[in-house]
Amino acid sequence: MVASEELEKTLYRAYQQAKNRKHEFITPEHILLELTRDKVAAEVLIECDVDTELLANDVEEHLTKNISSVDSPHLPEPTYSEGSKYIFRVASMHAESAERKEITGANILVAMFRVPESHAVYFLNRQGLTRFAVVKQVSHGKGEKPEEQQERTPGSKEQPKEAKKTETKNPLELYCTDLIEKARNGNIDPLIGREKEVQRIIHILGKRKKNNPVLVGDAGVGKTAIVEGVAHRVVSGEVPEVMKDLQIHLLNIGTLTAGTKYRGDFEERLNAVIDETKKDPNNVLFIDEIHTVIGAGAVSGGSLDASNMLKPALAGGDIKCIGTTTLKEYRIIFEKDHALSRRFQRISVDEPSVEDCGKILFGLKRHYENYHNVKYSRGAIKACIELSDRYIMDRKLPDKAIDIMDEAGAAVKLRNPDPEVTRQVKVSDMEKLVAKVAKIPTKSVKVEDRNLLHGLGDNLKKFIYAQDEAIDKLVNAIQMSRAGISEPEKPVGSFMFSGPTGVGKTELAKKLAELLGVEFIRFDMSEYMEKHTVSRLIGSPPGYVGYDQGGQLTEAIYKSPHCVLLLDEIEKAHEDIYNILLQIMDHATLTDSNGRKVDFRQVIVILTTNTGSRESMNRNVGFAKKEFEDKSGEAIDRYFSPEFRNRLNEIIRFNALDIEIVERIVDKMIGELQQRLVPKKVTISLTPEARLFLARRGYDPQLGARPVQRVINSEIAEKLSKEILFGELSGGGKAIFSVEGENIVLQAESD
Repeated sequence: MVASEELEKTLYRAYQQAKNRKHEFITPEHILLELTRDKVAAEVLIECDVDTELLANDVEEHLTKNISSVDSPHLPEPTYSEGSKYIFRVASMHAESAERKEITGANILVAMFRVPESHAVYFLNRQGLTRFAVVKQVSHGKGEKPEEQQERTPGSKEQPKEAKKTETKNPLELYCTDLIEKARNGNIDPLIGREKEVQRIIHILGKRKKNNPVLVGDAGVGKTAIVEGVAHRVVSGEVPEVMKDLQIHLLNIGTLTAGTKYRGDFEERLNAVIDETKKDPNNVLFIDEIHTVIGAGAVSGGSLDASNMLKPALAGGDIKCIGTTTLKEYRIIFEKDHALSRRFQRISVDEPSVEDCGKILFGLKRHYENYHNVKYSRGAIKACIELSDRYIMDRKLPDKAIDIMDEAGAAVKLRNPDPEVTRQVKVSDMEKLVAKVAKIPTKSVKVEDRNLLHGLGDNLKKFIYAQDEAIDKLVNAIQMSRAGISEPEKPVGSFMFSGPTGVGKTELAKKLAELLGVEFIRFDMSEYMEKHTVSRLIGSPPGYVGYDQGGQLTEAIYKSPHCVLLLDEIEKAHEDIYNILLQIMDHATLTDSNGRKVDFRQVIVILTTNTGSRESMNRNVGFAKKEFEDKSGEAIDRYFSPEFRNRLNEIIRFNALDIEIVERIVDKMIGELQQRLVPKKVTISLTPEARLFLARRGYDPQLGARPVQRVINSEIAEKLSKEILFGELSGGGKAIFSVEGENIVLQAESD
C-alpha cells in the first residue's frame, strides 16, 4: 500500500524535523507535529474540535525539552522508530480494509491510537480526542481525497460504472456458475456409471415438495462429478422430456459473502439469488459442500444465516436445490439442523469398486490423452487403479486413481514437451508415481512383485540363522496375502514370535521390512504396562489433555500405512491392550479418539514374547523337541486368551542357538565391523582359533546372540580403536587377531 502524495510531503517534513533537531529517530511525535499541517489529517482534527495550533505547540515543546540531540559529526541519517513503523503497518491495514487505494494522513492519525504509551497519544487525549471520534470522522468521508468523496456521496448523480453493471446484472450470473453452459462448451467430463444415483436425483427433482437431493459420501468418491454428469446429460438430451430445459447453477458461497461489509449486504444478495431462481421452475441451485451454508453470512450473535434464509423457499418447493457433503460433515453439522436436513432427500454415494473404477478411467482416458498429448497403455491404466487402491490408503477411488493418471501424463509430457511427439505412459511411470505419493521405495511398488517374493525366504535366511522353519512360515503367509488367497479385510499377516531372548525375533522383523522396502515401526510394550497407557496408543478420550493429537499407534500407521509393525515383548503390556489388537487382527481397522478409522490392511503385525522360553530352556536328557514345544505352547496358552490366539495367523517358535550358529553370528558381526572400517582403510583377519574363542566366550544358551556383540566390542573393537587412533593403523593397514593363552592379541601391519 503506497502513501498519498500529501502524506509523502508530511513524512518528508517529519524527517527534516528530526534531522534539523539532530535526533536519531523519527518518532510518532515528529509525525504528529507535521500531521497538524497535513491537509487531510488537519481537516479531521478540526472536525473533532481540536486546536491544531495548540497541539503543535505542545508537541514542539516536547521535542525540544524531552528528546536530546546527538551532537556528533558522524551522526547517521534519522530512521523511523519501531513505534513509527508499527503505526505505518496498522495504517496500511486500515486503508486496505476500507478499500482505499493509498494511505492518507487520516489513516496515520487513526493508527497512532494503537500505540497508547506514546507521547503523541497523550497530547491527542489532552485535547479530548479519542480513536472512536477520529474513526467516525474518517468513515463519514472526512480525510479522503476530493475525488473519493465525490464517488461516495449518496446523492451524487455520477455513479461508478461498475456499480451500474452490478445493479443490472442477473444475480445468478453474478454469484453462480452455469453448469449447463459449461457442459455445452465441453468443459465438463462425461459421467461414467452411477446410473442409480443419477436416476434418484432426477426422481427427487421431479417431486412437488422437498424436491432437494443431497449427495452424501466420502471425499473423492465423485459427488460433484455426479451433478456435473446430470448437467452433461441435460445437454446431450439423455433426460426425461420434462427436464430437458433444466438449468443448474453452482452457487459460490465465497463470491456471495465477499465484500459484504455492512449488515444486510449478504441477505440482499442471497434474496436476489433466491428470487431469481423462483422465476423459472427449471432453475436448480447446486450448493457444493452444502454444510458451509450453516453460519454463512451470520453476524456475531445473530441467528440469520444462509441456511435459515433458504428454509422457507425449500420447504414450499419454490426452488429446487442439490447439495453435496461428506458423511462426517453431514452427521456433525448438517444433520444437527433438523429443520434444514428434513427438507433434503439423502442419496448415499459409495466408493466404486476396482472394476467400476476401471470403466471410469477408460472412459476419461481420451480427455487426458488430448490434454497431455500422451497415450496411456491399457496396462498403465490397470496399474494405476490397482496400485492406487493397494498403496494410497487415505483417499478414495476414483479420485486417487484419476489424480495418478493425470499426474503421470503431466510427468511424461514434461520429459519431452515437443508438441509433435506423442509419448507413451507405461506401467513403470505409474509405479514410480505411486511410490512417490505413498512415500515408499519404488522397488516395493510393483504390479508383479514375484521376484521379490520368490527369493524372500532365501534372503532372510542369509541374515537370520537357525530359524529356517520360522522364516518359512512367515514367508508363506505373506505370499498367500500377495496372491490374493488370504482374507482381504485383514492385515497382511498377524504373527507371534515366541522364543528365548537374543535368537533373532526382532532382527527378523527388521530384515523383513528392509527386504520388502516398507517402513519398520516398533513399539516397546514395556512402556504400556499401566491401564491408562492404552489411551497413548489410540489417543486420549474427549475432555482430556491431548484429545486432539491422536494416538501414537494410530498416527504412526496413518502416516505409514505400508509397514512392518513390531509390538516387542507383548506380554509386558496391560491386558486391555490385547482388546485393541483384536479388532486390528480381525478387521484391519482401528478407530482413534477422534473417530478416524485407520487402515491396517497393508500392515504386517508381529508380536514378540519370551513367554514359554524358560520351559523350553529347561531341557532334561531324553526329552524330544516336540515335548519342549508343547511345554512352551502350554505357557502361551495360559498367558494369552483363546480369542486372542485364535486371531493370529501363526505362533512361530524360535529355536535356541547352539555353538555352531554362534560361530556364524561371529562372522556376520565381524563383517559388519569390517564395513564400518572401510573409510579407515583397515582390514580385519581372524585366525580359526580366534573365531572359535569369540564364539565360546559369547555363547550363552539363555541369552542368545546378544553376548557375542559385547565380546566383540571388548576383545576386538577396543583394541582396534587404540591402534587406529595412536598406533600402527592410523594410516590404514591390516589387523590380525589370534589367541595366546586365554587372551586374544592383535598384530597390526601398517600400509
